[in-house]
Amino acid sequence: MKTEIIIAGFGGQGVLSMGKILAYSGLMQGKEVTWLPAYGPEQRGGTANVTVIISDEQISSPILNTYDVAIILNQQSLDKFESKVKPGGMLIYDPYGITNAPKRKDINVYSTAAMDTAMELNAAKSFNMFILGGFLKLCPIVDLEHVMLGLKKSLPERHHNLLPQNEEAIKKGMDIIEEVK
Repeated sequence: MKTEIIIAGFGGQGVLSMGKILAYSGLMQGKEVTWLPAYGPEQRGGTANVTVIISDEQISSPILNTYDVAIILNQQSLDKFESKVKPGGMLIYDPYGITNAPKRKDINVYSTAAMDTAMELNAAKSFNMFILGGFLKLCPIVDLEHVMLGLKKSLPERHHNLLPQNEEAIKKGMDIIEEVK
C-alpha cells in the first residue's frame, strides 16, 4: 500500500516538522519513505508544504502532481491543492483562517479545530500534533509507537521533555477531527 500526502500551510505552523515526523515514523516501521519539503525564503509566515510518500514497496519518484491526502492549514494552500486531491481522496483542514471552505464533492473532507483546541489548552506549540493525530485516526499508516519514535528523532534532545505533551496532543487530535458533510 502506498499513501501520497501533501501537508501545506504557513511557515511556523509545523508543516515541515509534521512531514518529517511522518517520514521518520514510516522508516522506523520498515516502510519506504520520501520527504520533499518546499518553502520560500520567508519560512516563518510564508507558505510552506511538504510531500510525504509512505509505501510498503519501492517508491519510484518523490515528485507528485496529485495526492491521496491533503492536509491544509491556510487558505492559500486550500486554493492551490484542493484540486490536486485524487477523486475519492481525503482533504483535512483546520477552519481557522479559512474563509472559503473546500467545495469538492468527490473527495472526503474532514475538519479539525486544532488551532482553537491549541488556544483553549494553552498549547500553541502542539498545534501540528493535533493535526497529526486527526490524520492518523483517519489514515493509520504508521502506529503511535513509531510516531513517538519519529518525534523523538525529530526533536532536539533539549526538547525531549515535551514528548508526553506531544503524545497527549496527538491523542486529542484523534478526538477532535470531524467529517464535513
